[in-house]
Amino acid sequence: MSGSAIIQLLVLTAPALLVGVLIGRRSRDVPLALPPLPPPAPPVPADRISVEALADPALIVDGAVAVAANAEARRLFGERVAGGDLRMTVRHPVVLDALAEAKALGMTVEREVTGIGSGNSAWRLRAVDAGNGRTLLIFDDITQTRITERMRVDFVANASHELRTPLATLSGFIETLQGPAAEDEPARRRFLDIMAHEAGRMSRLIDDLLSLSRIELDKHVRPSAVLQLQGVIADVGKTLAMRLDADERVLVIDEAPVLPAVIGDRDQILQVLHNLISNALKYGHSGTPITVTAVPVPGIGNQPAMVRLTVSDVSEGIAQEHLPRLTERFYRIDSQRSRRMGGTGLGLAIVKHIVERHRGRLEIESRPGEGTRVSFTLPQVAAVAV
Repeated sequence: MSGSAIIQLLVLTAPALLVGVLIGRRSRDVPLALPPLPPPAPPVPADRISVEALADPALIVDGAVAVAANAEARRLFGERVAGGDLRMTVRHPVVLDALAEAKALGMTVEREVTGIGSGNSAWRLRAVDAGNGRTLLIFDDITQTRITERMRVDFVANASHELRTPLATLSGFIETLQGPAAEDEPARRRFLDIMAHEAGRMSRLIDDLLSLSRIELDKHVRPSAVLQLQGVIADVGKTLAMRLDADERVLVIDEAPVLPAVIGDRDQILQVLHNLISNALKYGHSGTPITVTAVPVPGIGNQPAMVRLTVSDVSEGIAQEHLPRLTERFYRIDSQRSRRMGGTGLGLAIVKHIVERHRGRLEIESRPGEGTRVSFTLPQVAAVAV
């Protein structure tokens, strides 16, 4: 092909080549058309969490409707509370009043609520403005706190009453000895004996109060010492020998030939046995035996192997309605008889707390006219090791 023909061909094809190059560059530089991406979600504020993350029962209320309820709230009020009108699901005037006040004032409102849930439970309600016209209701269970406060008040009142009685007796006899009986020698001796008895009663009461206080402080600290029970019951019998002889009583000890070692505080176990045998001495019939047995109890299922100790007497027995309350502080079936025998009303309360500290179990059985059996268990060393 001649040079003039080549030049003519280039001139004719140049526009087509230029268009192809431009189209190729545009196809590489510009991406293919894709569907538009959804707009990014608004950031969640750092101070917002799910209501399910709260351990206490919680509701988010819009108007009077619970738009959200966590698992604890559904357990407390029932599944229908979620999405339901509180006026129909909760139906408690204190809750509704707190909700209305929090909405009206725009501030946190606290109330104490009783009568919701099961039993005589008590709750501290907090109604908090959650924004956007919504209110967060949080229910804090304070039942145990109220029970503890009531027990403390009752305890102080009972202890004061128990101390006031012997104090009043002592004060009265002192005034009598300083006045009309100042020169009456027989009356003075009689009054001094009564005063000594009342002073001893006060001393025992204070000792029991201090003992109970120390036990309660260590109640959640489980003993760790290994204790061999052989001879422990006999040691208690020796300390009570004079009282046993005075009442013509015999302490019968029935121990298994082989007793496994247990985890326990020796002094506290001695105190438990002393209290139980003393009770059998006070309330059992004169001349009848007091039997103490100790036998191993094998573990069954999830129950660990234990050693059971039982104190049995022959007595008038205890009516069934009194049995559940015997371990309450200062509870007495016959107050006059108990005080006359030197009881403080704290012996079985001390026993209960010691057994609980040892992770054992206390059982009281009685039949009117036959007698009473008090048993407690202690965990075997091998069971604790497992």
